[in-house]
Amino acid sequence: MTNTDDRRDLHFDEVQVGDELPLVKFPLSLYRLVMWAGASRDFNSIHHNTEYARATGAPEMYANTMFLMGMWERAVRDWMGPRGRITAIRRFRMQRFNLVGSTVTVNALVADITSDGTVVIEVSTTDDHGITVGPGVVEVRLHDGRCARPTSQLQPNSRRPTPPQEEEPRLPAP
Repeated sequence: MTNTDDRRDLHFDEVQVGDELPLVKFPLSLYRLVMWAGASRDFNSIHHNTEYARATGAPEMYANTMFLMGMWERAVRDWMGPRGRITAIRRFRMQRFNLVGSTVTVNALVADITSDGTVVIEVSTTDDHGITVGPGVVEVRLHDGRCARPTSQLQPNSRRPTPPQEEEPRLPAP
């Protein structure tokens, strides 16, 4: 696991179209799939029971959708830093099963930088036999002048900024 205290934020002016994000590899162990099932409360047996998965036509138990999306998010967040913001995940398509016992890799590349400061990242997940998820797109806003207001200005349970507080005028001391 990455320690967020040691990571710095990537800034908009440090990014260019064509930049490759560091590869992130995920061994899909039975332990990892079972722990994810418990954490996400997705107890469908196809994700942790070989016999059941095979009875449904799958070759083996396999990772669920939210786990796979989490892998994309992990790869992007590790690259951009803790204060960047994911604004969209598009074209997330599972091409093949991500089977227990395999190691999958998240591959990502900066495909575009829009005029409004959105960084468009092409992402896919591969195993030894090719693409398993994607290719798709993750759109992000990096932390700097082109980023949304810091979360410290957000009200709890709201995405609306807190209005600035006017200071009470101070009366001179008697």
